[in-house]
Amino acid sequence: MDFFAHQEQARKHTKVLVIYFVIAVLCIIVSVYIASLLIFFGVHANQPPGVPPAELALWDLKLFLYAVLGTLGVVSIGSLYKTAALAKGGSAVAESLGGRLVDPDTSDPDERQLRNVIEEMAIAAGVPVPKIYVLDDEKTINAFAAGHTPDDAAIGVTRGCMSLLNREELQGVLGHEFSHILNGDMRLNLRVMGVIFGILCLAVIGRVLIFTRGGGRGRNPMMFLGLALIVIGAIGMFFGRLIQAALSRQREFLADASSVQFTRNPGGLSGALQKIGGVGSQIESAHAGEASHMFFENGMGKAFLGALATHPPLDERIRAIDPGWDGKFKQA
Repeated sequence: MDFFAHQEQARKHTKVLVIYFVIAVLCIIVSVYIASLLIFFGVHANQPPGVPPAELALWDLKLFLYAVLGTLGVVSIGSLYKTAALAKGGSAVAESLGGRLVDPDTSDPDERQLRNVIEEMAIAAGVPVPKIYVLDDEKTINAFAAGHTPDDAAIGVTRGCMSLLNREELQGVLGHEFSHILNGDMRLNLRVMGVIFGILCLAVIGRVLIFTRGGGRGRNPMMFLGLALIVIGAIGMFFGRLIQAALSRQREFLADASSVQFTRNPGGLSGALQKIGGVGSQIESAHAGEASHMFFENGMGKAFLGALATHPPLDERIRAIDPGWDGKFKQA
């Protein structure tokens, strides 16, 4: 397999998906403008007797600017709020998932091996050693890397990942996570989380507007605008999740290719993925959904729609690095 070509392909796909995300936000702005135009035209069209009805003008610069500033304002403020909530970097994500910081002087054999492998990978990658967390209550095999930059990064692994994988397989998983650190995936993931949270805020604003008073004669344009924002926010969230899932899937293929480059051992990563097929990777934490796209493998149940899956199918990932795989998963 030509890993450099695979990496370049994944990066190109990522750029296209980011453009789609921008287009989605622009479509939301246009939808808000059109909804506002129709709602306020409907209110003013019903004039008292003797007053000529208002004419529908498809272009209203003032209203369009309100729609742009209002939509971008809500999305931006929501994004900044979410980013501020994760200001601690990877530690905030790890702790929200129930992670325990590993003591540098731990005497636990599994934890010592984990720390040794991570320190070796950090030296090879030329980055600071990230904070190391173990999710003690998670018995399946999974891991994640989170943070804004390599300086505030954290790597978390489940208890099952640490105890059920051998050293080569653990190296394969951790090489994948170091790829997310080096390729800027962590920062991108946080930005995507912020934008989606901002889009969600549109629906929240819509619920507030529904209960506003005013308009006279029983007409309340804010209520109708609130209903429109709820619908637009829900549709925007759906397409945002679609793009987020597609973005995550492309970065997973890139991270797999990079892991093999780091370790020079495709068998380690392939073995880890095969064991996940036999053991599972689901995360029980109540906050798993918020970080679902950060996990090494799918941490949630099967997606209702395949397009919403945050990770490629296991068999595709295995065959991409191990074309000779016999199709059988391993029991740890």
